[in-house]
Amino acid sequence: MPTFDDILKEVGEFGKYQQRIFLLLCLTGTTFAFMFVGIVFIGYTPRHWCRSSGLDNIRQKCNLTVECERSYTIPQEGILSIPSSEYSQCLRYDINWNNPTSNCSLFTCNGTFINTTTPTISCTDGWNYEGPRSSIVTEFNLVCGEDWKKDLTQAMLNVGFLIGAVIIGYSADRFGRKPCYLISCFGIGVCGMIVAFAPSFPVLVIFHTLQGMFGKGAWITCYVMVTELVGSQYRRVVGIVAQIFFTFGVMVLPGIAYLLKSWQWLQLALTLPNFLFLTYYWLVPESPRWLLNRQRTEETMKIARKIAKQNQMRISDSYIEMIKAEDSTEDISNPSFVDLVRTPQMRKHTIILMYAWFTSAVVYQGLVMRLGIVAGGNLYLEFFISGAVELPAALIILFTIDRVGRRLPFGAANIVAGVTCLIVVFIPQDLLWFKTTVATIGRLAITMAFEMVYLVNTELYPTPLRNFGTSVCSSLCDFGGIVAPFLLFRLANIWLELPMVIYGILSLLCGVFVMFLPETKGIPLPETVEEVENIASFHNRSDKKNGIPIQCNKCI
Repeated sequence: MPTFDDILKEVGEFGKYQQRIFLLLCLTGTTFAFMFVGIVFIGYTPRHWCRSSGLDNIRQKCNLTVECERSYTIPQEGILSIPSSEYSQCLRYDINWNNPTSNCSLFTCNGTFINTTTPTISCTDGWNYEGPRSSIVTEFNLVCGEDWKKDLTQAMLNVGFLIGAVIIGYSADRFGRKPCYLISCFGIGVCGMIVAFAPSFPVLVIFHTLQGMFGKGAWITCYVMVTELVGSQYRRVVGIVAQIFFTFGVMVLPGIAYLLKSWQWLQLALTLPNFLFLTYYWLVPESPRWLLNRQRTEETMKIARKIAKQNQMRISDSYIEMIKAEDSTEDISNPSFVDLVRTPQMRKHTIILMYAWFTSAVVYQGLVMRLGIVAGGNLYLEFFISGAVELPAALIILFTIDRVGRRLPFGAANIVAGVTCLIVVFIPQDLLWFKTTVATIGRLAITMAFEMVYLVNTELYPTPLRNFGTSVCSSLCDFGGIVAPFLLFRLANIWLELPMVIYGILSLLCGVFVMFLPETKGIPLPETVEEVENIASFHNRSDKKNGIPIQCNKCI
């Protein structure tokens, strides 16, 4: 039976129709970036200090400045995490300011007041926060002994990613890409709105987790739909450019956060655009490749005619009849994890890709946190720059994978990331500029590896298992996201450079393992498990006609 790649040769592999659908679906990557890194602003922790009950009236009566008030109520400790402040964040002097004898004469405010005799206690009346901006930290007082709850919020988002990758990935292969995508977008919007108006922290965490589940489902399904709609020679472009939209979201986010001071309004601004994607019910078709695989040829050819018409191409009637006359030989039973490891090549692909996803997540997030924004700087500008740094990675991929293929750049990116991580360990601190430069090169390399694993993953699974396979493998990325902060901070307590040693070893091993994957440059997306099993020999196929071996034309 003709494959969908054969149909695309008739109707156009990346014409106006596919370009329109591609741009519409890629917007999902931008909103997914908002969710993925939005905690930086929604969970921003401002400078804070203990609130003292009874001092509010005195402050107004005596016209006290913030600095004067703090000098009489908060002990000085020199907190390293707040370079511009020496006041404790979690302790205050044990003074009863409700005492009637408290009056303005107690506050001279003509210099720094140093109190070494008054005992201190923990904050019992809440906190004061510096600045006009709010966040979930200021809303639910996630500071001092409760600061772990902020980390829990991001960890549970990754748990949601993990659940969504498996559940929605499976559903997309069974029930179709389009319905799962639309349901996911609706779920993101509803859960995001509930998060914005959450009456308590537990409610926020629950629906933030659900939002992550739907968010990962929408992003993975969108990515698969994009790659399934174009011909093999255009997959590398759409696969990489789709991820540039993610980077664009990272770069746009600080501008939105700068304009919106309330975290609730920011949450809504980052969430509500997902409702616009519901209009794709009329604008975006079901994946015709999936429809053809499920033997729904009438629907497939209806979409093929639309593609041909808008691309100003024509599909011949005899070709249509040939497709209708033949039945698919592919087993269209519902996908399961067993299918991903049942045959030798599928098993090898699954194991290596799962490790690659895990390594990419751990090393990427670890390097981002290591090169993270220094408190007290311009958070919005530095965050924008950190996102812009990732753009060269996509450009390097675009200029290399068409010339040398997928496998070599994929493996080389991991090896370079591993080598730079190990080099950083031996660079002395007094050469900070050099240390930072080498670490930045490592981040570019692991960004390349991260973007490559998306593309390679979709190319190494057959259509019936593509969405499910990509989702299951990428679930190790979400597990890596949960592990990454604990791996960094716990190991750094033992030795500051120990995390870099671990990152280096993980990346070097990944670079070696990747070289055992087959090259997929120029190969049509496999439609059956049998094609996956034979994919390694695709470039070496011979035309036995006239006894002269030649390279398969589809590889070109």
